[in-house]
Amino acid sequence: MSAAPILQLRDVTRSVRLPNDSILDILTGIDLDVYPREHVGIVGRSGTGKSTLLNILGLLDRPTSGGMWFAGTEVSRISQRRAAAIRGQDVGFVFQQFNLLPGRTALENVEAPLLYGSPREFWQRRRLATEALERLGLGHRLRQLPIALSGGEQQRVAIARAIVRKPRVLLADEPTGALDVDTGRAVMRLLEEITTEGDCSLITITHDPNIAAMASRRFQLKDGRLHLLEAATAAEVATHLGGGAA
Repeated sequence: MSAAPILQLRDVTRSVRLPNDSILDILTGIDLDVYPREHVGIVGRSGTGKSTLLNILGLLDRPTSGGMWFAGTEVSRISQRRAAAIRGQDVGFVFQQFNLLPGRTALENVEAPLLYGSPREFWQRRRLATEALERLGLGHRLRQLPIALSGGEQQRVAIARAIVRKPRVLLADEPTGALDVDTGRAVMRLLEEITTEGDCSLITITHDPNIAAMASRRFQLKDGRLHLLEAATAAEVATHLGGGAA
């Protein structure tokens, strides 16, 4: 690829100290380049470190060792405050459980990230949030509370909230786990459309081989490392997971 990667990880490790004072190695050597307009799928069984890797990719946590660069900036060399600023502006999160504010309308949920944005984003938050929801086909549901929305609509509100600040990286953590198959596929098509229309990169972390198979590059997280999967079909990806188990 000719473009420079938006994310680079080199020999990234993550370890934690357990209550008995022993060390648990979660990630033992992650190497990854992610490019603009690319969809990377990462699969793995429960307990393999997918959430840990997601937190590092989203600048919520830092590696124990190794190097990580976001748009050419070495993350280990910047302050936590600067990392939070990059995360707020350039990283969008889409979670399985939506995490919508139950007492706020769809519009107010999407406005929330803009309350901490630039002065322009703050003062134009209603227009920007409305445009994001309209793009996802929810222009007629702006005033609805989450309880009045279907699961697919709630997920689209969550996506609108993730993209409203035009992030450079979208991190989708089991984005279809709470949805039926057809709605899940529609959600993934929306995420891929958003990725290809701009300079955004999409990283999907999942245990679902059907979702992983949609990515342009697929990796299995196993034994603390990423292993490239050349497989093109969901059945082949599932084989690497021992039948696609979570």
